[in-house]
Parts: sequence; C-alpha cells; structure tokens
Amino acid sequence: MGKPKKKDLPDLSQLCVPGMEIAVRAAPKAARNAIVPAEGVLKISVTAAPENGKANDAVRSLLAAAMGTTATNLVLRRGATSRDKVFVYNGPA
Repeated sequence: MGKPKKKDLPDLSQLCVPGMEIAVRAAPKAARNAIVPAEGVLKISVTAAPENGKANDAVRSLLAAAMGTTATNLVLRRGATSRDKVFVYNGPA
C-alpha cells in the first residue's frame, strides 16, 4: 500500500478524543484507498487483501492519516475478521 496523500483524505481530526470509539465499514481489495463519511460510520476502502491482517493494518493506517495521528494510537477493539470494525483512539487529546 502506498502512503496516502493527506489532500485526498477527509479531515477527521475531530475524532482525536481519548477513548473515542470509531465505527468503520471496511472494503478490502478496492481499486483505490478512500474514506467516505456516512451515517454514523466511516466507509473505508483499501487496496490490501483481507489476509493475515493486511487489510486491518491498511484501514488503521489510512484512518490514522486522515485523523493526523500515528497508527499506533488506534486500537482495533472489535471486528478483526469482519467488515464492520470498531477502533478506539488511545492517543493524546
């Protein structure tokens, strides 16, 4: 996965609240990486295949880039093998 350009991603910096749960609907093996805000959930498309956690890592990295933080500040709480995932922000405010 190539590093996404910040200008191509929506500004999700308002989600950088410690303990905030972020609901995500993942779409692996997409044509390109993208984030589309929808009703109560973020639809994230990644080019990575859903094998050996590659798609989860790609979703985490793309979400972190849009939030303006590092991927290590995001923890996958639910949905490791599901398309519906919940990440928790554990970084500074």
